[in-house]
Amino acid sequence: MADWTGWRFILTVCVASVLVVEADIKAYTPVGQLFVFELQRETFQNEFEPFLKHYGRVYNDPMLFKCNMQSFPDLPGWLRFTQRHHYDNGFLYGTPLAQGKSMIEITVTNKRSYDTFRDRLIITIDPPAKRMPYQAEFFIPLREIEKVLPSTVQEEIRQDMMRMWKTDRLDFVNITSALDRGGRVPLPLAGHYEGVYVKVGSDQYFSECLLSLQTDEHRRQCEAGGRAKIPGDCKVCSYPGNCVTWCKSTLIDLSKPVIPPPAPTMGPGILDAGGVYDPPESPPPRDFLPDYIVTVIVPLALAIILCLLLAYIMCCRREGLERRDGKTPDIQLYHHHTIHGNTSELRSMAGCRGVPPPLSTLSMFNARTGETAPPFQTDSPSIPLILAQQEINTDTLPRK
Repeated sequence: MADWTGWRFILTVCVASVLVVEADIKAYTPVGQLFVFELQRETFQNEFEPFLKHYGRVYNDPMLFKCNMQSFPDLPGWLRFTQRHHYDNGFLYGTPLAQGKSMIEITVTNKRSYDTFRDRLIITIDPPAKRMPYQAEFFIPLREIEKVLPSTVQEEIRQDMMRMWKTDRLDFVNITSALDRGGRVPLPLAGHYEGVYVKVGSDQYFSECLLSLQTDEHRRQCEAGGRAKIPGDCKVCSYPGNCVTWCKSTLIDLSKPVIPPPAPTMGPGILDAGGVYDPPESPPPRDFLPDYIVTVIVPLALAIILCLLLAYIMCCRREGLERRDGKTPDIQLYHHHTIHGNTSELRSMAGCRGVPPPLSTLSMFNARTGETAPPFQTDSPSIPLILAQQEINTDTLPRK
């Protein structure tokens, strides 16, 4: 019984390890050819609850993809990632330059529920499958990198270039956004695109129309700023968005061996004898007093003058309390003192209850004695009450 339990545990571990291995996404690509892997949102939608369908409703959640090399914060140098919007699929693309294996961690964030899911992509880079000594790079101005990476669009571009090259042995070498080449970010308006550089290669030599890119006449037309004239065989553009800008297209011939530069000659490491070392002379002395005066003394003097001017304005230009009261009308001073007296009286009343009503509430009273004065008899309703009170109590006004 114990032996059967041990075998069952070993079998469970083996099955779990197999399932873990099978959970990884595997991809293969040769050296020197374009690698494109599309991260489809529909595939990862099944990893989040509710699983794709719930009571007849199909969920289409926005998702954010983040990719990095395992145990590293960034991707390998040959690999790039792009995703324009959360409702768009993501693309991993690039051209490997050496054999090996790259493990990419893919983190998916559901922007509706903020659940996360992590997967791993293992890219095995095989030796070069084809030799492509003849390569050409074309610039497509009316495209963006996300619109070129799908396989259907790549096939459209490949068919057009096969007609220009007059061969079916044509493969993609690299696809690069114009922004990675120093291009400007386009305006967010309709009809403005980033532009894409597409490099293809073949073992077949260039066609006659492609060789016209290397002629002097073509270079002169491009330098003059006009549109270069291309022979009719190269005017193949099944879709307007795939048309090529010929002045930014180049041909690359890798069939000719590149002669490396000569290696530097190694000397004995000892200077030749002869001559006396003549060190450079010391610079002449310099007077820093003018610089000090301009840099320190002048700003300090200006600061002192401004401080004195401000002190004179704030302290010496004040008119004083007596002069201000002398220029103020008596009725205004009386009104001011009345407000202060009423305020003090209300504050004293707030501390206790059951006090007599304040004198300020009585009609026409004397502020000094509290004596009620007879009402002012006048036929004009335009005379204010305070003027009438002033005429009655002129002897009680404060004088300065």
